[in-house]
Amino acid sequence: MAQVILKQVTKAYESQTVIENLDLTIPDGSFTVLVGPSGCGKSTTLRMIAGLEEITGGELWIGDEQVNHVPPGKRDIAMVFQNYALYPTMSVFDNIGFGLRNRGISRAETKRQVEEIAEVVGLTDYLHRKPSQLSGGQRQRVALARAMVKKPKVFLMDEPLSNLDAKLRNQMRVELTALHKQMGTTFIYVTHDQVEAMTMGDQIVVMNNGKIQQVASPIDLYSMPKNLFVAQFIGSPAMNIIAARNQPSCVIGFRPEKANIHVQKDAGPPADAGLTLNGTLVSREILGSELLYYVQIDDERVIVKGNTESIIEIGTNVRVFVDVKQLYFFDKATGARITGEKIRGVASAVVGGIA
Repeated sequence: MAQVILKQVTKAYESQTVIENLDLTIPDGSFTVLVGPSGCGKSTTLRMIAGLEEITGGELWIGDEQVNHVPPGKRDIAMVFQNYALYPTMSVFDNIGFGLRNRGISRAETKRQVEEIAEVVGLTDYLHRKPSQLSGGQRQRVALARAMVKKPKVFLMDEPLSNLDAKLRNQMRVELTALHKQMGTTFIYVTHDQVEAMTMGDQIVVMNNGKIQQVASPIDLYSMPKNLFVAQFIGSPAMNIIAARNQPSCVIGFRPEKANIHVQKDAGPPADAGLTLNGTLVSREILGSELLYYVQIDDERVIVKGNTESIIEIGTNVRVFVDVKQLYFFDKATGARITGEKIRGVASAVVGGIA
């Protein structure tokens, strides 16, 4: 196991800088997920840790060793890719044990270690099959087992579940999380899927445009977003963002599940301790026991979560209420979340009455 530290790490291709002065500490034994939209720099960061991309500037440490110029094979890491990279003519056994044999491990010891790892990942009955005879999930397990058998200090995973169907992805998320707890090794995982990130990682690193936007636990990331980008990227459905009518320098945010919706004629007078919005229900989506209401408020649209016990008809005039404690305020120019003493003046100007 090992801590991974990036100090002022920069990556540039000729005249284009894609990562600039990145500082990040990945704790020993953590399951750290790098998440962000395509092109944000997360895979480049992972490849620099792996040694597959050279670092233009800064320092990269794995454990107590600075590894800027250490070749990939000597970094004591293992990497799992989204395409599995299995040898098609080799059996599952030989794919898993390939690295061991290359390191001069005896046949007997290779057999022992491969069988041990195969049992951990549920491949004991498939060791003599070829990759073409396996399902997508089984092939992914082979790739994981091949990495695990090396017993590296750090596991690196670049969107390993992206080629699987939704049901299998869910299953593999659970299995990967369980494997991490069992092994206690440092996992660094890259994904563009925020649901994957939130359900698997104990530390989430949100990236955009080559910069880290926030590093936090899943709960803190969701409840205390540092800026507008994180607030809208994390959460499904995304946080609602609307203009602050009496404060043009900021915008208001609230989560769909934190709002209440009522038919206007039954709603009663607006509450003082929160934000009240009048609008028209323009669409809805039923999701089993829950549903999503889409409410048009002038030129803005918000989403509110409801339940199927009492369904409001499309076209109905509705009132949406959000308690002041569930509101977020962001600086319109910088995107930074407004906190502390500054929030009092902003909140008092925009809540209460009807917006």
